[in-house]
Amino acid sequence: MDTSFANLDWSLIRAFLAVAETGSLSAAARALGTSQPTLGRQVKAMEAQLGAELFHRRPKGFDLTETGAALVEPARAMRASANRIALAAAGREARLEGTVRIAASVAMALHHLPPIIARIRADEPAIQIELVPSDSSSNLLFREADIAVRMYRPRQLDLVTTHLGDIELGLFGATGYLDRRGRPVRQDELLEHDFVGYDANPAILDGFRAAGFALSREWFATRCDDHAVYWELVRASCGLGFAQASVGRACPGVEEIRVGLELPSLPVWLTAHETMRRTPRIRRVWEMLAEGLAPVIA
Repeated sequence: MDTSFANLDWSLIRAFLAVAETGSLSAAARALGTSQPTLGRQVKAMEAQLGAELFHRRPKGFDLTETGAALVEPARAMRASANRIALAAAGREARLEGTVRIAASVAMALHHLPPIIARIRADEPAIQIELVPSDSSSNLLFREADIAVRMYRPRQLDLVTTHLGDIELGLFGATGYLDRRGRPVRQDELLEHDFVGYDANPAILDGFRAAGFALSREWFATRCDDHAVYWELVRASCGLGFAQASVGRACPGVEEIRVGLELPSLPVWLTAHETMRRTPRIRRVWEMLAEGLAPVIA
């Protein structure tokens, strides 16, 4: 069995691992960007080469057999090795050209990165940029992104991180809403107003509780986790809401509410794999991101 496993085509092992981790051909196909029939053939080919059944086929998905379960960790070790090989090879590219994939939060990608990327494209036309707006974390070790702009400090090993500074937050309301409901001047008056809150994200609720307001999720009559849509709800007069201070102050038809409420700031971290960070094109984009973000951070 050990010899057969060592001689397996990596594509078969990758297919097996994707099905093992997702529990279905459809989910594994989406994860790998391939088709269900292809994955099904690859799993069968691996089972034939090993002479062992790796999955129990169930109506609702695939369950690992005892043999399959025993192969998951060796397969993950092979995936980690393959990723290290790819990173090492990519890190030796000497040309100031090619693609750089940037992962950033939705708010960061929407409000701050477009003009910076335009500057990168103007100054370095041989560098292509892929921007991934997402509030979930991309895995830099698996090359899901080359550079990440995070609002927290990543703790994974083999990552280079730089704290660029902190973004100030503010409380805002649309002028139309404030004309209708009045402008609060004290903190206790905030409870008389509608607020736009988050849906599943507990950040705003936790912040209110830390400030001494014992509120429930249902107190927020309008809720949305997507930061871009959240801000549009505030602008549309659905209620008061929070935003990056520089964004809110630059937005017409919106006013800042100053009642002495202490708000946390958002730390901004640039992150890349240490091997990829040495690649000229990634190093150049890193430098231009740091320079471009400097005006919006404290």
